[in-house]
Amino acid sequence: MTEDAAPPGELPATLIDRRIADLGDWRGTMLARLRGLIRAADPEIVEQVKWRKPSNPAGVPVWERGGIVCTGETYRDKVKLTFAKGAALADPAGLFNASLEGNARRAIDFFEGDEVDEAAFQALIREAVEQNLAGRAKR
Repeated sequence: MTEDAAPPGELPATLIDRRIADLGDWRGTMLARLRGLIRAADPEIVEQVKWRKPSNPAGVPVWERGGIVCTGETYRDKVKLTFAKGAALADPAGLFNASLEGNARRAIDFFEGDEVDEAAFQALIREAVEQNLAGRAKR
């Protein structure tokens, strides 16, 4: 199996469902909530699971449309959504709170008990999709 391959017959959505269930704590609840907001913000977004390897058999959930919009990583103390082209996005609500020093990516770290500004988050998702699609149109 290559690093990005899912087992035969396993859909990315199934792998993400399993990852959420396996977490079994607030991180799974938060990842599920963010996933729902992402999918509601743009129903044409495609879910993938990438970077599966022996050290990380669950892989990383990835949401794409015209390119990577964001990834959803889970750590012991947080859920991190990393936006591939976040540095180029307007963030009037100030959601980005991690990876602020890079030239391309920006991230939002969610900790236990954090509130989610759903409207601002979905606007950020839509803006990331629009940026990806505009970039593809230029090519």
